[in-house]
Amino acid sequence: MNFPLIASLSSILFAQLIKYPIAYLTNRKSAKLNLITSTGGMPSSHSAAVSSLTTALILEYGFNSPYVAISTVFAVIIMFDSMGVRRQSGEQGIVLDILARKHLAEIDYISDDISYDEVEDNPLILSYDIDDYERMIINRYLGHKPSEVIVGTLTGGFVAIFLRLVLL
Repeated sequence: MNFPLIASLSSILFAQLIKYPIAYLTNRKSAKLNLITSTGGMPSSHSAAVSSLTTALILEYGFNSPYVAISTVFAVIIMFDSMGVRRQSGEQGIVLDILARKHLAEIDYISDDISYDEVEDNPLILSYDIDDYERMIINRYLGHKPSEVIVGTLTGGFVAIFLRLVLL
């Protein structure tokens, strides 16, 4: 049995499943069932997975194992990335969404006044409408707040310990 793999995958599943109840209990308007399959939110399933992996490796091989060292470095990189780069790209996605919606609204407003030459010079002017845009939009939230990473880390550790006690 590959306990570290089972613990990590179980932590991802558990973290994703509890996102909706947590959002619902905290009275967030974004509490929709599709939150279970989305990125971002409380807790971080990325952090849960890597902390569960590290905890499982500690339980399996001891703290001085090179596997634990590798997993710890991997976990730090994943958690830092989920708070930094992915969070910033999510915030930029929100800004781009606002700009795109404003642009589409302006195009709709002035589309009757656009000449053929303007369209030929810039074919993107009339190439999308709001329905096309809604189908193409990616989830606007990609990254995590530090609190989501911390709770994800604790969730992963607890899942690994719980599974170790149950599977022993």
